[in-house]
Amino acid sequence: MKKVLIANRGEIALRILRAARELGIKTVVVHSEADAESLPVLLADEAICIGPPSPAQSYLNIPNILSAAIVSGADAIHPGYGFLAENAAFAEMVADHGITFIGPTPENMKLLGDKATARKIAREAGVPVVPGTDELESVEEAKEAAREIGYPVILKASAGGGGRGMRVVHTEEELERAVLQTQEEARAAFGNPAVYIEKYIEEPKHVEVQVIGDGKRVLHLFERDCSIQRRHQKLLEEAPSLLADEVREGLLKSAVRLAEHVGYVSAGTLEFLVDREGNYYFIEMNTRIQVEHPVTEMVTGLDLIRMQFLIADGEPLRLRQVEVELKGHAIEVRINAEDPDKGFRPAIGRIETLHWPGGPGVRVDSHLYTGYKVPPHYDSLLGKLIVWDTSRDRAIQRMR
Repeated sequence: MKKVLIANRGEIALRILRAARELGIKTVVVHSEADAESLPVLLADEAICIGPPSPAQSYLNIPNILSAAIVSGADAIHPGYGFLAENAAFAEMVADHGITFIGPTPENMKLLGDKATARKIAREAGVPVVPGTDELESVEEAKEAAREIGYPVILKASAGGGGRGMRVVHTEEELERAVLQTQEEARAAFGNPAVYIEKYIEEPKHVEVQVIGDGKRVLHLFERDCSIQRRHQKLLEEAPSLLADEVREGLLKSAVRLAEHVGYVSAGTLEFLVDREGNYYFIEMNTRIQVEHPVTEMVTGLDLIRMQFLIADGEPLRLRQVEVELKGHAIEVRINAEDPDKGFRPAIGRIETLHWPGGPGVRVDSHLYTGYKVPPHYDSLLGKLIVWDTSRDRAIQRMR
C-alpha cells in the first residue's frame, strides 16, 4: 500500500492522515467546496474537490470519490466513520476497481451492518438479544409484536445510526403513528424505510465492545461504557466500564463469538444493553471505526487505525488475546458546535481563539485551528478531549 484516499472530513480524516504518514503511506484527501480550507486538506499530500457542500453531492458521491481515487493513483480508500463507511455497495465497487477498502468486507457489512439481520446472526451465534422482531411488514404486525413483547417498546430503523430512526412507544394508541414516522425518518436519513421493534429496557447501561479481526481470528480490546447520551447520541465514553467481572467476561466472550461467526475483518464495535440484574443483550454492531476509538487506544496502548491499515494490507493479527492488557482508566468527552440556549441546535462561525489543554495523559483529536470557519452542512462534532490516569477517580479529576 503506497497511497490512500481518505473519503471523509474533520477530525477522523486528520486521524487517518496521521496514521498513514507514520506508516510512510502518501495521502489524498477528497473534500467538498465548503472544506477547501480544512486542516486535513491543508496537510494532505494531495487534495481533490469532489463537489458542492451538500454531503449527497460530495462525501456520499460514489462516482466522484472513485474517480478521484483512480486519477490520483490511490491504491486504498479509508472511509472513516459515517458517510460511506458502512455502505457495502461502496466497498464492493472499491474492490471491483482493484482498490483496497480499509475496513470490513462487504459481506461483514451485509450481515452485521443491518440491525435486523444482525439480530438473526447473533441468535445463530448464541449471543443474547433484546426481545424483539425482525423487519416489520405492517403496522398490524407491529401491534401484535408489541402486545407479545410488552410495552414500552422501541422502534428502530434497520439501517439506522447516530441516534436517528429511533422512537420509544408506551401504548398501542401511539404505535401506528410512531411506525409511520419512524419509517419516514429512516427513508429520509438512510434511504431504507425498514424498521423493527425491541423491548425498551429502562435505565440500562449502554456498553460496547471493541473488536479487531483479520478474517480468521478476532480479538476483543475490552469494553467502553457510553451510557451518557442525549437524544440517543453519545456524549461521554469511558473505559473500562464498571461491570462486575463475571458480567464483563461473558460480554467480551459473546462479542468475540459473534464477530468470529462471520469471519470479521478490521475494527468493529458490538453494542450491548446491560440491565440492573447484570443481564446483557446485543443490540447492534457498527462495522467501522468508532468516534470514541481513542478511549480504547488510551487504555490498551494500541493504534486502531494503524491496525486497520496493516490488516487491509494483508497482515494477520500478531497479537494474542492474553497480550492485550487493560491499563488505567480513560474518559472521552465530545466537543460540539451547538447552542445550549437554543435546544443544542448546531452552531456555525469562525474560531477566533483556540487553546487546547495539554499535559500527561491528555489527548485532543480535532481538526480546528484559529481562523477556521465551522460550516453549516455537516455534523456538529468539532473534536474530542480524552484523558487517561491510573484510576477512574484520577481520570475524572484530570478531566475536570
